[in-house]
Amino acid sequence: MRIIVDAFGGDNAPVEIIKGSAEAIKEFGIDITLTGDEKTIRKVCAEQGIDAEQFKIVHADSVISQNEAGTEIMKSRSDCSMAVGLRLLAAGEGDGFVTAGNSGAVCVGATLIVKRIKGISRPGFSPVVPGVSGHFLLMDSGANLECRPEMLRQFGVMGSIYMNKVMGIENPRVGLANVGTEEHKGTENHQEAYKLLKKAPVNFIGNVEGRDVPNNACDVLVCDGVSGNLILKTYEGVALALMKKIKGIFTKNLKNKIAAALVMSDVQELKKQFDYSEHGGAPILGVKKAVFKAHGNADATTFKSAIRLTIQYIERNVVGEISEALEKIKAEG
Repeated sequence: MRIIVDAFGGDNAPVEIIKGSAEAIKEFGIDITLTGDEKTIRKVCAEQGIDAEQFKIVHADSVISQNEAGTEIMKSRSDCSMAVGLRLLAAGEGDGFVTAGNSGAVCVGATLIVKRIKGISRPGFSPVVPGVSGHFLLMDSGANLECRPEMLRQFGVMGSIYMNKVMGIENPRVGLANVGTEEHKGTENHQEAYKLLKKAPVNFIGNVEGRDVPNNACDVLVCDGVSGNLILKTYEGVALALMKKIKGIFTKNLKNKIAAALVMSDVQELKKQFDYSEHGGAPILGVKKAVFKAHGNADATTFKSAIRLTIQYIERNVVGEISEALEKIKAEG
């Protein structure tokens, strides 16, 4: 199996990306192609004591930064390391692609270069988010700002397949993010999506309110990109704010500092539990091959985890399963 890696995507590129890729080769026994400035890649390998010859290196002339519009991957940044990697994937030079770079760019590139699975209206950005007693997939999280009901049904189907095949959840519960649990709540789009999801080949449990999201009300939370991105960013912000408040309590006085020393390992574990970057990467569900977006500040360990998820996605034939589910929906009308 060959995985293509954007060596220059992310805050800690290229050092952590190359280190994570080298660890993945050692642990998973795969082949890895690195895209990016070849001279820099070889220099980093030499400095880190990594054998550059274990990689196939494909040179790219530029990098698309985090603050550039995602559409630039098809315009001024068509020569960037991410675009080069996606074109290699589309050409059959690899089985999957991983980047920690610009989220918008990888969504645009995956859609327009790798292309959609037949029958998919729009691919979606789908991070796995921690909850109180497990984790859930949030789809879509920003790739599609406006979604028709049919798109939301497809998100539910694709998310259910991913959570079953890759994350190992039996019969995942699919919920629709809405302003109330009743069937008639929400916009016309929500109401129509509700009807479609009821008939879809998924374990649809109905509408899910925002306050129930952290308590693992479902395993797949379906929503449009605006709602999903707001949920994701608010979730992250509240978690950071709470940890800051907890730190303030523990450093308030000597008594509290002593108490902190007794429970600090538990607090650190709680912090880790609510860090969604711990799950490695988010798939771009709905494209013809495995494309994963690792967290922007991924270190070597996190990036290796993203590669592991990509391998599982390929081995467990997620693309084939999605295609089969779409055919079933089409046949049933």
